[in-house]
Formats: sequence, C-alpha cells, structure tokens
Amino acid sequence: MNAIEVQGLTKKFGRYTAVDRISFQVPEGKIFGFLGPNGSGKSTTIRMLCGVLTPTKGSAKILGYDVNTNVDKIKQSIGYMSQKFSLYEDLTVNENLDFYAGIYGLTNKEREERKKGIIAMAGLVGRENILTRNLSGGWKQRIALGCALIHKPKILILDEPTAGVDPVSRRVFWQMIFTLAKQGITVLVTTHYMDEAECCDSLAFIFNSRLIAVGTPRELIEKERVSNLEDVFIKYVERETNQKIQSSFEELKFLVGEERA
Repeated sequence: MNAIEVQGLTKKFGRYTAVDRISFQVPEGKIFGFLGPNGSGKSTTIRMLCGVLTPTKGSAKILGYDVNTNVDKIKQSIGYMSQKFSLYEDLTVNENLDFYAGIYGLTNKEREERKKGIIAMAGLVGRENILTRNLSGGWKQRIALGCALIHKPKILILDEPTAGVDPVSRRVFWQMIFTLAKQGITVLVTTHYMDEAECCDSLAFIFNSRLIAVGTPRELIEKERVSNLEDVFIKYVERETNQKIQSSFEELKFLVGEERA
C-alpha cells in the first residue's frame, strides 16, 4: 500500500508555476528522497502534502486522506521537521516537548511516556532543563526530530534536516531514520547530500518545477552510466539547462591579471 500518492500535482502563484504536474508514489515504510536545486519546487510540494498550501490542480493523498478535504486528519498523521529545527530556543528541552505534546492533544500520561523515550533516543538524559539555544546543532537536530515524532505519526517529512550539522551528527541522525523505517514509518526527505540520497529506497528529481526522474539510486546511476548520484544530478542539470557545469580559466583571469610573457 502507498503512504503517499501524488498525481498531476500543480501549484501556481499568479503566472508563476512553482510545481508543474508532478506524480509519484511512496510505499509504506520506505525512505523516499526528494532531490533538486534550490528553487526547484521541493518545499512547495512539501507544503501541499502537509496541507499548508492548496494545490492549483492535480491530487495528493496521505494515507488515503485527500490534501484538499482532510487537512486535519493529515496533520495528525504526519511529523514535519525543517532545517531550522522548528524549536523554541528560549524554552528548555522539556518545555519544547511539552509544547508539541500540547499541540497534538496528548494526555499527561502519553506526554510523560513519550518524552522519556524521546530524551533517551536523543541522548539528552540529564539535559532536559537546558535551554535549547545552548545545545549544539546535532543535539538540536535530535530533539527537533523528537518533537516531530511525539504524536507517533505514520509519515515523517524531513526538509533538509541535516543542513549545517557535522558528519558525526548526520550519521547518527540517519541511523535513527533507518530504525524508524524498520518500525514501519514512511519517510520523505529532501537533501543536498548525495551520500544521504543513496541511503533512500527510491528517489525523485525535480528541476524547474517539473519531475525529471524517479527510481532507485541504483537504477538512476545505471541508466545514466555514471558511478554515483552526484554525477546523475549534474547530468540532469546539464541536460535541462543545456549548459556544462564547469568554470573556465578565462572567466577567472580577472583574479590573476594578465599572463606574464
């Protein structure tokens, strides 16, 4: 069964088309990577899937709920985490968790049980009363993930969740994602790190508002006859723009002046 079904999804702002007739499916319990340059339409798509933006055309369903007519059901079914971590820095770890538990209407018993598990998962035992602003990027990332999970969503949407954190924190974070997927949680993640993209079960590339490729990492690499996803990404951009991704020494001459005779 598919957790996410998107068919001909389109979003226009006046004459500008931010997302142009994209279609894809994400099976339950799988990790789906949504890739593309900045401004390509990734975040607009995510906002439509979360029920924040209304599509101009097309359809999208989250666990069978239509994004146009079942927004409340969808918001209860998904956990969302952005690269800004969605945390209140003037609140403590405990207070941030309490805030999100209140948003989702958890009982006191549910809140305390889930907070205990999240704090243990994040490795923050003993740090519950530290102000969030005083945590490192890696710790903030883990507690933000905990806030997104506190209501036990079936789908987790992550918008560049590892931007700006160190390699060790990225690896720990992805180990947590693998564990969640094994427990049956569906994950949709945007990332600019191609090593992370290779960890996904399947990928979709969006460019200039249009979906240009969908498949597993291995399928896309073999189809383009390259050795890695970074080369796949560059090939797509070069093909769509009809320009080579390279810098010419001629273009840099102004930095070094005239060549000596």
